[in-house]
Amino acid sequence: MRKTRLAGAFAGIAIAALALAGCNSGSPTTPGGAAGGDDDKALWEVASDVNLDGSPTFDRASKADKIVVGVKSDQPGLGYEDAVSGERSGFDVEIARWIAASLGFDEDQIDFQTIPSANREQEIVNGNIDYYVGTYSMTPARDEVIDFAGPYFITGQGLLVAADDDSINGPDDLKDKVTCSVTGSTPLQRIRDEYNGEVTERQTYSECVEQLLNGQVDAITTDEAILAGYVAEDKDKLKLAGKPFSEERYGVGLADGDTVLKDHINKLFTDGGDVWTALYEKYLEPAGVEATQPQVD
Repeated sequence: MRKTRLAGAFAGIAIAALALAGCNSGSPTTPGGAAGGDDDKALWEVASDVNLDGSPTFDRASKADKIVVGVKSDQPGLGYEDAVSGERSGFDVEIARWIAASLGFDEDQIDFQTIPSANREQEIVNGNIDYYVGTYSMTPARDEVIDFAGPYFITGQGLLVAADDDSINGPDDLKDKVTCSVTGSTPLQRIRDEYNGEVTERQTYSECVEQLLNGQVDAITTDEAILAGYVAEDKDKLKLAGKPFSEERYGVGLADGDTVLKDHINKLFTDGGDVWTALYEKYLEPAGVEATQPQVD
């Protein structure tokens, strides 16, 4: 499998992630926008006469005439919801739109739901969402409860610190420090289990960022692809510390046993390299994230 590599230096980032997120939302006429700023070029069309025999998820969505998708809302460049307009944008959000279109659902038939990390599996198990796309690491423990399509992206766990803090250069420096992460996240558990660091839990990473800027915590840990967006947003006050120290494979969370839908999404990813590249170039590359599309499992 090809690996994802993240740029190590973000000091030269010239784009604010909020501006990036606010200007790049998809629409029913130009789903996903396009690479290179050509927003008049649609990256995909809404499929018609879709038939996924054996997929209970697709049957439920077809009967409801809408697809319910779990996403994040506070991750610039990945999953972001504008507080004023309500528009959603980012790499993960567009992946979710792309999947919906392949299933025959137009923009006005997508019901986006912001789901906290700790609630993702339960929302899928309960059937409250049809699938989840939101920096969702594919782990053996989660795979016991739900299924994953993908991976569609690979990143690594990193650390975000104050720009003037030179005391933290990796996870081994977290002793006697307070690290913030999100309840139910893989990065939080890794700091506890492998590095014996003191952690404080919040529902969203934006809450962690606020605490870091206020001096209430010393570091934030999550995937570098997420942290890069916050650096781009406030590069004078924030920076990445050290190198990634894990491999996180992002997948699409699905109901356990829905292999028909899983195979459909995996084929979409396998055949859709041009779409993946266009979305990456639009949402993640400007924030300094270097990546190649991974092969699906």
